[in-house]
Amino acid sequence: MTATTSTDWQRWQTSWDRQQEWYMPDREERFRVMLDAVEAVAGPAPRVLDLACGTGSISDRLLRRLPGATSTCVDIDPALLTIARGHFAGDDRVTFVEADLTAPGWTERLPHVSYDAVVTATALHWLDTEPLRRLYGALAGLLREGGVFLNADHMEDGSAPRINAALGALHARRQEERRRQGASDWVDWWQAVADDPVLAGAAAERFALLGDPRRPRTGDGPRDRPTLTRWHVETLLEQGFGEARQVWCSASDALVAALR
Repeated sequence: MTATTSTDWQRWQTSWDRQQEWYMPDREERFRVMLDAVEAVAGPAPRVLDLACGTGSISDRLLRRLPGATSTCVDIDPALLTIARGHFAGDDRVTFVEADLTAPGWTERLPHVSYDAVVTATALHWLDTEPLRRLYGALAGLLREGGVFLNADHMEDGSAPRINAALGALHARRQEERRRQGASDWVDWWQAVADDPVLAGAAAERFALLGDPRRPRTGDGPRDRPTLTRWHVETLLEQGFGEARQVWCSASDALVAALR
């Protein structure tokens, strides 16, 4: 699709961030820790792969913090990529690739054969166990020796169920309060995208490809999605990473770093 030059892409980027923060109030802190690790391992001008980039939230913060960095943004969602391309229009530090991370050979579509860092947040939990295992193996092959992969996603530590329950209840109460104050959720945000004349075409393409996020998911059957942090750590090591550990966590999310 062709977007008009009058589209306020920053507004869409900001609205995506606010919607995501309704689910993850510690999102900015998570990004800060992620970029701390990127800078510590890869220096001030890293070549970064932003995996399942969405609207480019991580790359936006990466390039503001490390202006010498470059980013390859990969996603399958045409609506989110439309917003990301509009937001970064004219910035030659950013390259976009539309790809399915579960498809064989998706890495062949990338502009580089190796990266200093791979980053991703709240995306890979959509993948079942075996596709995610294969993806981790592919990432081990993409990172240069000494490069770092950072995954900030929905993970669990089941060792303290009462603490988890108490913090989960607190988060739910805070969500309810922010909702009363007018915060948008996932469904609201996608409805706004579908209603926008510039984004309506990309939204329809997205709904046909990935499903309509405004509708309840039905017919998927049971899923085999890994949720425990230790599974991610152990699997990263199995797939060729030299070191892997949790570097940040909140009540419902974790950030795992793995060094090639």
